[in-house]
Amino acid sequence: MSRFVVVTLLVAVTLAAHAADPAKVLRIASPDIETLDPHAYTDDPSFQVIQAIFEPAFEWDYLASPPKLTPVTAAVPVEITDGGKVWTIRLTQGIQFTDDPAFKGKPRELTADDYVYSYKRWLDPNGRRGGSPILTDLIIGARPVIDAARAAGKFDFDRPIEGLRALGRYTFQIRLNEPNYPNVRDLLGFVGASAREVVEAAGPDIRTRPVGTGPFRLREWKRGSRIMLEANPRYRPVHFPESSKPAHAPLVRSMQGKILPQIGVIEINMIDEDLTRLLQFERGGLDFVLLRGEVATRLLDNGKLKPEYAARGVTRIAFPEPFGFYLYFNVADADIGGMGNARIALRRAIALAFDAEELTRIVYAGQAIPANQIVPPGVGGHDSTLPTKSLYDPPTAKALLDRFGYQRGGDGYRNAPDGTPLTLTLSQRSGAVSREIETLWKKNMDAIGLRTAFRQAPFQDIIKELEKGKFQLYYGGFGGSPSGYAELVQLSGKQPQRVNVSQFKLAEYDRSLDQFLRTGDDEEQVGAARTMSEIARTYMPQLPAVYRLDNNFVQPWVRGFAPPVFSSYWKYLDIDLDLRRRTTQKSRP
Repeated sequence: MSRFVVVTLLVAVTLAAHAADPAKVLRIASPDIETLDPHAYTDDPSFQVIQAIFEPAFEWDYLASPPKLTPVTAAVPVEITDGGKVWTIRLTQGIQFTDDPAFKGKPRELTADDYVYSYKRWLDPNGRRGGSPILTDLIIGARPVIDAARAAGKFDFDRPIEGLRALGRYTFQIRLNEPNYPNVRDLLGFVGASAREVVEAAGPDIRTRPVGTGPFRLREWKRGSRIMLEANPRYRPVHFPESSKPAHAPLVRSMQGKILPQIGVIEINMIDEDLTRLLQFERGGLDFVLLRGEVATRLLDNGKLKPEYAARGVTRIAFPEPFGFYLYFNVADADIGGMGNARIALRRAIALAFDAEELTRIVYAGQAIPANQIVPPGVGGHDSTLPTKSLYDPPTAKALLDRFGYQRGGDGYRNAPDGTPLTLTLSQRSGAVSREIETLWKKNMDAIGLRTAFRQAPFQDIIKELEKGKFQLYYGGFGGSPSGYAELVQLSGKQPQRVNVSQFKLAEYDRSLDQFLRTGDDEEQVGAARTMSEIARTYMPQLPAVYRLDNNFVQPWVRGFAPPVFSSYWKYLDIDLDLRRRTTQKSRP
């Protein structure tokens, strides 16, 4: 037997010995999903499943904070040159897609061309997502190609884009008109690779025909009921991520030496209601569950896990989600808008009267923290040194209104400085939580003499009104990007109204945002973001109100669990089957 054959057999035996165990079934819950096409999703539940099937070149490190990119299909860290304008990515050789009839029975290797094609799909203005205007203007030569695709109603994937090209079979390069670290990092860390021949063969069925290189592949999808994923038999062995943080030491130590993935099957049950998820978790039917607000408090006592759950070995991991909830002011509104001192004073008074502490306690059942800056915790640009304290200060709010001529009328409510009646109208999406917020809002505004009115409408209707400037004040959430850019760009004067719904324009803010985009240094980004938050606090086009807490409750038999802040990281989990069996038997009546 030749040495080559022996080595090949040893490698095959090693891989087989560490293959994922089909008996290890990870059982989780999710709202229903729309698609498994990695370039057409618009909802987070779809994205979470997609990330288990398709692989970006990099992923946001499972344990790192602030977030950083780590190679997945890339062989080495990205090479950034020319002052941040050239990004070169080198892929690991030998990575293969899962089988599909479009491959005609042959193994299909992942190549640089697959990422070039997939990024073009991401840019396609005719796709379900509508493309990416920011990346279109950022990547050299993309704008004319995208404009031609929009005019023709069809994207020419054979037409080259100067700033997006393969340099060889395993190397591709992105060249930019100007540096923009956040947007390119998001592209590299979120957009997975598809095989062009599969997409073209599937046509409209591509949403249910996912073929990627990821750790799992689709076994079954029953709409509205469940999704079953199974381990990709061709997936390469990986190890649990390292971390230098002392808090992670026990977790890293517990997973040391394990060849991953260990999970053989993922069963995703479509459950919309949090209470139903909780009941399933209590019965042992879910391995971990994400809960927010009042439902989460049912497992807590004075903010800590109830003793009966702790005795069963259940753990609770709570962390702020990478979203902020904000009060948006329409700076173009006839009554509260403008950059004159009286209008700025009015907006600041409103912000000072809005009790974020009570909002956290009552509306979010204590499962949130007051926001102290635009960028949420755990997201690039967040300043962890700032004290967590709301602006709430009714006496100062009253003094501001008095000073700038907002005097009370005969009904006890304040009028505008010219004596005309003043009414604040708060818009929100329809729902029970919105009604609770309205009650608190009226109480807060009444306390400083401001008359209020309310508008509730379905979410999509409210969004359309925001984008057209048809609102006065709006309360809602936004975010999800690891970079912090998504939150900060909302106040950029360079952005269209659908992004900058407040219609705030200030050159000083835009200069700080440019600094944030142009640097890859974490501390410089924090400094720039801090300046933008200070500017927003001064002119008050937007008030960061709260960061909601995500509560992950985890069964004792789950191993390797850390908060999945930006993506699903199911490949890093393991299940102790013996402990699951003993624990569930013990809990049965």
